[in-house]
Amino acid sequence: MYKDKSILAIIPARGGSKGLPRKNIKLLLGKPLIAWTIEQALNSKYIDRLIVSTEDEEIAEISQKYGAEIPFLRPKELAQDDTPTIDVIDHVIMKLNQQYDITLLLEPTSPIRRKNDLDKAVEKFIDNYDIFDSLVTLGEIHLENPIIVKRIKNDFVRPFIENDVKITRRQDYPKAYFPYGVAYLAKTDFLLKNKTFYGDKTGYLIIERYQCYEIDDIYDFIAVESIMKYLLERGVL
Repeated sequence: MYKDKSILAIIPARGGSKGLPRKNIKLLLGKPLIAWTIEQALNSKYIDRLIVSTEDEEIAEISQKYGAEIPFLRPKELAQDDTPTIDVIDHVIMKLNQQYDITLLLEPTSPIRRKNDLDKAVEKFIDNYDIFDSLVTLGEIHLENPIIVKRIKNDFVRPFIENDVKITRRQDYPKAYFPYGVAYLAKTDFLLKNKTFYGDKTGYLIIERYQCYEIDDIYDFIAVESIMKYLLERGVL
């Protein structure tokens, strides 16, 4: 709790990942991937309750071992490849007997969180509670800036975004950002009504370039493990 606002954190972790099978419990630096996010959430000063949403009994058992709460298993129909994350969050909120002021989504596939990232996100959101309905973590896009991204049309290379602006130096590109799963926060009422973390009053917290990863395949996993090892050795995480 921060400034009398209660906070529910939800970690979605289904067992049927395709790009990297069983990725949520694959060992990363000696611990299951999901354990990193659980421990980061438990180290927050402000999170009141931490729930892992999963349909998988092994993931549930491991999550409980590391301190998360699994009050119920997720229905199989909400653990499909095309299940929207917002439906999973909605299921958790509706199953609980208590509604929290704020819902915090933590993606286990974005485990590179610094020690105070979650508390900084909570503080910025609640300090601006009259202004923001939600807050997301953004990473600046560098090489993949939309200005230079291409598409293929009729076997020819074309700009992904059609415009007449000619920019030749990367330093002159307009800044662009991608939302990463380090943290998504929203007022629970806003989330239930709009079924999204995005609206006209969505705030942001900028994360470092080295945090801009989401594990979807083995190459992401190798990169994240290497970066986390480097950062842990230097006391950053």
